[in-house]
Amino acid sequence: MKLRSILCSAALIALFTTPVNGQGKKPATALKNTTPKALPAKISKETAGNTKVKITTDMGVIVVRLYDSTPKHRDNFVKLVKEKFYDSLLFHRIIQGFMIQGGDPMSKNAAPGAMLGMGGGDMTRIPAEFNRNLIHKKGALAAARDGNPEKASSACQFYIVKGNPMPEEQLKMMSQQKGYAYTPEQINSYKTSGGTPFLDMDYTVFGEIVAGMEVLDKIAAAAKDQSDRPTTDIRMKMELIK
Repeated sequence: MKLRSILCSAALIALFTTPVNGQGKKPATALKNTTPKALPAKISKETAGNTKVKITTDMGVIVVRLYDSTPKHRDNFVKLVKEKFYDSLLFHRIIQGFMIQGGDPMSKNAAPGAMLGMGGGDMTRIPAEFNRNLIHKKGALAAARDGNPEKASSACQFYIVKGNPMPEEQLKMMSQQKGYAYTPEQINSYKTSGGTPFLDMDYTVFGEIVAGMEVLDKIAAAAKDQSDRPTTDIRMKMELIK
């Protein structure tokens, strides 16, 4: 099975792996090793979890907490982190106002201009774990996927939501389309911090940033080519932390 790119209308942009023909020009710089200040966060039953992962990138450090309410995705991610699977892989797709994506194993030794986004298709998909309380707010960690009818996730490729603030009227229209209402807290999050609500209940959200939101902003704003690959490689390294 090959993961492939599908770009839909502006109202629904698929987050599968995306083949690119970028012209990367510079090697990655040394990975920084600082830990950012933690963000204040309200932890609900759905977003509770003791598992945290430190993602060290060429542009700074992000810390994510994995949700216990999505155990299949949590355990799979932890397994790959322990195996050092993600170390030296790239954020191969970035879209300002949308998301940053990584986890393609083919990106580890990819040459400048190499086509990326197809890796991991030979790995077993992770069954979808949808939850209305887990939304695509800014900083949400979610799993990429191909067009399989079960909406099962890629075993390795993930994205972190950047998004834009969303007007309340637009959220209400989206709620009607989806057939359920957002809570006041969710509406406030989308209105003030932003996100990508049109992806809710279509892609599994399994964690969120708890420190280093500014690094997400820096990566999303990096220079890129016409295929959304950063022109300077942005590599990652992951480790479990307490």
